[in-house]
Amino acid sequence: MEGDSSASYIHMVQHLIEKCLIFHMSKEECMEALSKHANIEPVITSTVWNELEKENKGFFEAYAESKSKDERMTEEETSAMIKKMITESSKEDSKD
Repeated sequence: MEGDSSASYIHMVQHLIEKCLIFHMSKEECMEALSKHANIEPVITSTVWNELEKENKGFFEAYAESKSKDERMTEEETSAMIKKMITESSKEDSKD
């Protein structure tokens, strides 16, 4: 049973990282946002992000190239977006 909950937790972190990518957040911004708003330890976010990078090398290379500094979100926008993501994520998980 514990393996299922660990896999589910990692899947949730992956889903939240994917949402961060949609909002053009850097790895550091994503780690900070998930730590602050979802109580996910930065080391967990970093580990899952690194695994996603390994599995999707081409995507992350293109993502890094396309990301520009002026696309950063304000803290208020980030907070609202993360809260919405968590709410949506918990609704999706309850359907599974």
